[in-house]
Amino acid sequence: MTAGAPRHFLDLWKLEGHELRAILEDAKARKAARKGWPQGRVDPDAPARDRTLAMIFEKNSTRTRFSFDAAMRQLGGDVIISNAVDMQIGRGEPIEDTARVLSRMVDAIMIRSNVHEDVERLAMWSTIPVINGLSDKSHPCQILADLMTFEEHRGPVTGRTFAWVGDGNNVCSSFIHAAPKLGFRLNIATPAIFHPDMMDLARAAEQQGQVTTTHDPREAVRGADCVITDTWVSMGDTDHDERLDALEPYQVDEKLMGEAAGDAVFLHCLPAHRGEEVTDAVIDGPQSLIWDEAENRIHAQKSILAWCFGAI
Repeated sequence: MTAGAPRHFLDLWKLEGHELRAILEDAKARKAARKGWPQGRVDPDAPARDRTLAMIFEKNSTRTRFSFDAAMRQLGGDVIISNAVDMQIGRGEPIEDTARVLSRMVDAIMIRSNVHEDVERLAMWSTIPVINGLSDKSHPCQILADLMTFEEHRGPVTGRTFAWVGDGNNVCSSFIHAAPKLGFRLNIATPAIFHPDMMDLARAAEQQGQVTTTHDPREAVRGADCVITDTWVSMGDTDHDERLDALEPYQVDEKLMGEAAGDAVFLHCLPAHRGEEVTDAVIDGPQSLIWDEAENRIHAQKSILAWCFGAI
């Protein structure tokens, strides 16, 4: 990063392992310090004081919208939220022009985008930090919340085994990005037609990441410390029936969880399609950490914002 360049948070593979570790540790500390506090109270150091975050949504959102809003407020800042259809980019204004304009009006931008290239273009022309709140290629904010959740309950992720089961989608990609940076093993089970991004796998291999792929979910889950899945049909997917047919053998049920380590935990970024990618018995069961995982979106994103503002 050149002197004076904004700190963008676009993909986990672009950050160093020590940076990701610093963000995770800051998130844990901020969460612990707020125990028993009302949600609206500002953190004492208020690293976002006098700063405004613009949030642009091209996709529907619950956790990303509420958690970034709450995160920015707890850091002492403010937010402006807009759906893309309400902005001129929804009518064809070049995203490069939007980047130039918003750079003069706010202090950072979070975008939840249909196309990853648009996130990259926004960052290229922005003179303020840009955060990828989700794109078709990755979901880095979610993965930091997931890893934080695991570490709260099971200790450091280094040397542990994570199993991804289902669609090799954007969330899977960000787990691939994180594995070599933080030293955990990642077993991925997908049908051939919905395999993970080959460039992500190649990059992880170059970085000596322990990432393996298989078509057998039992093989991926066997002995794993954490089992993760996601919805089979994401926003924008048009091949609903094809996906359900191909992914049906990848449902996470009690039998599949039985292949994991005895103290394994279950994660899902939500929203879940119960009875499809996961059964009620698993998502509501004692191994599930999904509610802590959802809450931790706030704490992880607070520390991402603090990192972008140079407070970490």
